[in-house]
Amino acid sequence: MDSTIDRLKELYYYREMIFTQVHRNLRGRYKGSALGFLWTFLNPLFQLIVYTILFSVILRSPEEQYSLFLFVTLIPWIFFGTCMSEGCGCLRDAEDMIKKVYFPREVIPISYVVSQFINMLLCFIIVFVALFIAGRLDKPAVLIYLPLIMLIELSLALGLVFVFSAWTVYLRDVKYMLSIITMAWQFMTPVMYSVDMIPDNLRGIFYLNPMTSVIVAYRDILYYQRAPRIGTLSLACFMGIFFLTVGWHLFNKLKRKFAEYL
Repeated sequence: MDSTIDRLKELYYYREMIFTQVHRNLRGRYKGSALGFLWTFLNPLFQLIVYTILFSVILRSPEEQYSLFLFVTLIPWIFFGTCMSEGCGCLRDAEDMIKKVYFPREVIPISYVVSQFINMLLCFIIVFVALFIAGRLDKPAVLIYLPLIMLIELSLALGLVFVFSAWTVYLRDVKYMLSIITMAWQFMTPVMYSVDMIPDNLRGIFYLNPMTSVIVAYRDILYYQRAPRIGTLSLACFMGIFFLTVGWHLFNKLKRKFAEYL
């Protein structure tokens, strides 16, 4: 069995391939569309409009400036949700390359998740403009926590994409199942509502969801302009490290027969 150190060294050797794949993913995502890269910003904006109308006009959320309350967590969720629903098929999408060329198979999920992460960072430009206009950047010191929670979410997403992309090689149904699961997962995560609205007797169950602590931390930092609670950050860190470790080792066990099943 390859050691973790050897695998990391090999990935470093193939770093140029990772950069090339990330660039290819970013350029190819909207290739052939009239608006092209603008869809990176338009997709979350359209979702924001729909959810804002639903929860601030129809269902009447009590949150002040609900559009901002939603926007600061919707962007991270779109990154995570896209990784789950589409990232699971990244190995199958690279089927020809995997069969013909040797390279560390980890390159494919890593490059996919990193390209989606860059999309999220670009969307955060709009988030910061909106927060500035709304006067919610009065405590910039709390933004020091933002890179940490972003890194935690990146680790979590990468670990899960390792798992689900490997499973999808052996069972194509995983991709279709994840489309449904991701939709339900969003409603089980406090993206569109506050975690305080969850009944006390159910809140512990909701925190078993690895994205709950991540979303709560994003909202604390960006919307409430306060440092996340130590418990929230600790749980988010644990979830990120745990799922990245599990995904890394499971992927290593399953990758040996990828070419055979693709």
